[in-house]
Amino acid sequence: MGLKVTNLERRIGSLVETDLETLLGGSVAGEIRELLEARGVLVFRGVEMDDEAQLAFTRTFGDVYGDKSGEIYKVSFDKEASPEHWHYSYGTQSWHIDRTDTDLPPFASILRAVRLAPEGGDTLFANTYAAYEDLFETDQRLIDNARVVHKVESSFREVFPQPTEEQLAIWRSHEDKVQPLVWHHSSGRKSLITSTSGASVIGMDDEEGEALLARLLDWAGQPQYVYRHKWQGSDVVMWDNTGVMHKVLPFDPDAGRLLHRTTVAGSEPFDPRRASSMAA
Repeated sequence: MGLKVTNLERRIGSLVETDLETLLGGSVAGEIRELLEARGVLVFRGVEMDDEAQLAFTRTFGDVYGDKSGEIYKVSFDKEASPEHWHYSYGTQSWHIDRTDTDLPPFASILRAVRLAPEGGDTLFANTYAAYEDLFETDQRLIDNARVVHKVESSFREVFPQPTEEQLAIWRSHEDKVQPLVWHHSSGRKSLITSTSGASVIGMDDEEGEALLARLLDWAGQPQYVYRHKWQGSDVVMWDNTGVMHKVLPFDPDAGRLLHRTTVAGSEPFDPRRASSMAA
């Protein structure tokens, strides 16, 4: 069985209809990867997967990015389901790109619904390629070489404006990282690195830098760049972390919502200038 593709929004998101055997066989992995890079988000509906199948599907695109969280990251406020990472779920309620605290971020993530909340919990995805391309040339010139300090702590400030000392200690255990504001991809394309982890712009005073980052985040989150996913059953959603930012809409933290995430390792650093040093 091949792939039946239906675009969901004009500039982002496609529904992909196929069967599990086709996905796990790997013969369509190249086609899916091309589609993902073109559309940003792919939705696979009606394909029943368990953890083993999800990992097998992920490996058709490359190595699984495990890092400290293991191969399957359990996204939930449920402390029993996600005892080590439940508190990070609060940060997913603000726009972000995954792992801005690293040099080499994951290429793509695959999220599978296990348990859903009765209300809320939709996930928004925004095309940061299209958002950059639509900027006025003056803005593109202004930001093309700008560099931003990213802090994990900043990702939570929207939800916790007055954090506890314990929360601060957890967030500050992650190293601050300087990333470009514009991702200059090896393909020649450019995308915005817009994420609430962005705390300040090097060379700008705090007020000016914060205003610029807020303006670009609002710009990239405009409706024409966004696909809103309303979760159903055992939906599987895949997105390109190199050109898409995302966030979840609020829901009851006690609802037991649980999603399993697997991640495809990346090959392109946020900053191409780091590529040679990483290869050495």
